[in-house]
Amino acid sequence: MIPKNFPGRGRVAVLKTSPETVLEDYARLMRLAGYEEALPKDKETILKVDISWQTWYPACSSTPWQLEGVIRTLLADGYAGLIAAHNRTVVVDAYVGERNNKHKDIIDAYGIRNVHLYEPHVSWVRYMPQSPMLVLDKIFPDGIYIPELFIGRNMIHLPTVKTHVFTTISGAMKNAFGGLLNEKRHWTHGVIHETLVDLLSIQHEIHAGLFAVMDGTFAGDGAGPRAMRWHEKDVILASADQVAIDAISAKLQGFDPLSIPFIRIAHEMGLGIGDPRDIEVVGDDISGEDWGFVVEDTLASRGQKAIYQGPLKPLEGLLLRTPLVPWSFFASKLYYDVYWYPRVGRPRVEAALQTKWGRLFQSYGSGEVAMPGVDTCTAAAAAGGLASLLLLTLAAYLYRRHRKGKEA
Repeated sequence: MIPKNFPGRGRVAVLKTSPETVLEDYARLMRLAGYEEALPKDKETILKVDISWQTWYPACSSTPWQLEGVIRTLLADGYAGLIAAHNRTVVVDAYVGERNNKHKDIIDAYGIRNVHLYEPHVSWVRYMPQSPMLVLDKIFPDGIYIPELFIGRNMIHLPTVKTHVFTTISGAMKNAFGGLLNEKRHWTHGVIHETLVDLLSIQHEIHAGLFAVMDGTFAGDGAGPRAMRWHEKDVILASADQVAIDAISAKLQGFDPLSIPFIRIAHEMGLGIGDPRDIEVVGDDISGEDWGFVVEDTLASRGQKAIYQGPLKPLEGLLLRTPLVPWSFFASKLYYDVYWYPRVGRPRVEAALQTKWGRLFQSYGSGEVAMPGVDTCTAAAAAGGLASLLLLTLAAYLYRRHRKGKEA
């Protein structure tokens, strides 16, 4: 069952940092948060890397210094059996993402095990939660499947400080979404807040210890997790309390944590502390911080919201749970990779590379930064595929209307 008073409950460590001291600062941060109390040393430890885009974009995915700082600290403090874990999505290739975000350089340099969770040799097993589920048992009536690798091991989440079009912020709790659910996790987007709470309940049941280390050296606001405006905020956070660290991240960004449903529900269920007034913040004083971040939508996210909560809700099953699902892949590739990044994102990346954190990013690996332009083949394939699938969707919808009319 869920421990109500786990080590580190209600405590969040926050430090200001710089490129010159960031690796040492991560060690101090983790120790301030009491990570050794939360993570048993006789268990292997999984590092759940965040790859929100296979292209590098500031604040979007785990930073190489975040990953390196955590690995160095764990090794220095006697932890063995470290495992980096990656998930893929229908629109993100994690093998490309780990190279472009320079994660692979760190993993190879320290010689730790690297696992891509969707390879055939990685076993996914049916899990029967001990705690009552809010939504997952209804969404997946045939069973909830999770990676067998996760059971009985420590888990450290490596999110960044950013906004999100569906959950207001993306943080420690959202980082579990990609790794703990299979490729049908898009079925849960209509009830994403309740899903994140269910996943936290499961994590408390299956992991030997649970911890999060969050990077806010670059932070992002706007239409996260990809089409954001980046800001240099020079902040890093850590906690064994997934709810508390997300609450403090939300507060830094300028949001009321308890107005965000997944934080409020998890707080009310006793999965952690979501009320900043009851959270002990150790390290640097951030009481006066309010970054004034806002959540915005893109054309792509507006379309998704129309399906999950809007006028297209009756078509959700048809669009997202049938062979027509690839339309969303084509739509996302067309918007983000063909339109948004070359025209908006790339200039922002070029500007970010002139900053102190951009220069640090370039110092990893070969020093090269992948900044793709418009790929005409990808554009043509995405546009053609999207058009075909939209026509199929329209035909299927009209056919259903016709059948209903005949039955009436």
